[in-house]
Amino acid sequence: MSEVTASLVKELRDKTGAGMMDCKNALVESNANIEEAIDWLRKKGISGAEKKSARVAADGVITVSVNNEVASLVEINSETDFVSRNPDFQNFAKNISEIALLNGNSLEELKKAKYTNSEKSVEDTLTDLIGLIGENIVLRRTHLLKKTENSVFSSYIHGQISDGLGKIGVIISIESNAEKDKINEFGKQLAMHIAASKPIAISSDDVDPSVIERERSILIEQAKDSGKPDNIIEKMVEGRISKFFSEITLLDQTWVIDGESKVLKILNDLEKKLSCNILIKDFKYFILGEGIEVEKKDFATEVAEQINN
Repeated sequence: MSEVTASLVKELRDKTGAGMMDCKNALVESNANIEEAIDWLRKKGISGAEKKSARVAADGVITVSVNNEVASLVEINSETDFVSRNPDFQNFAKNISEIALLNGNSLEELKKAKYTNSEKSVEDTLTDLIGLIGENIVLRRTHLLKKTENSVFSSYIHGQISDGLGKIGVIISIESNAEKDKINEFGKQLAMHIAASKPIAISSDDVDPSVIERERSILIEQAKDSGKPDNIIEKMVEGRISKFFSEITLLDQTWVIDGESKVLKILNDLEKKLSCNILIKDFKYFILGEGIEVEKKDFATEVAEQINN
């Protein structure tokens, strides 16, 4: 019997996009013959993941998982919303969300982690899932918030299609000496606010100075067109910078629940009510498909491509 070497396994994987263990099994079954191994994989419905991986995946789910030590966000993309509702896909997404709690410091770490109740890696299991479902699936990004002293994690899923799976995911870390239940109740409302208002920083102090300078230069040029004196222009620009902060910083935004108060006032009022200190330590949100460019095609073209594939 011919020897199944690591280089043969890699060659087969490069040709088919199948997982490492599947490639090894295929080579064992085909006596280390590459072409027969490819046929074996095709018969098993495993081959073809490489071809599918070239297709744009902008749908899918955002996952949220929280425990006492860490909160995780993961984006897993599919080509269509139909697949995001597939039980196999959803089961995979929920397992990945839990794995990310321990291995979600980076995308590479998450891909290399062992999959749930398996000797395979997350990456190899993903390749198997692509072969099973027949659509490109992408593990796109992950983010962790880690526990600090007296921190409480809260989360929110918008457009939820199953427990912990949806279209927008928010995690937030709040430090306080108040009862955790009270802080978590506020945290959930705050997470909903973040999903709706999409701030880029907690306060103006946290905004990248280059972002502020860019906005200021644009506003100055706009104000100059008014023909007003420099001292008036300066006041106009400062007023518009304040408005800019009210749009992009969490504490300066208008609280979506009452549509009137600033988030900072809501936080201060709660501190007085509970006789405690409250510090919003960190937050993160993922919006499904954000930043992915999707080519617009007419219906006939899409149908033709599906037939050819």
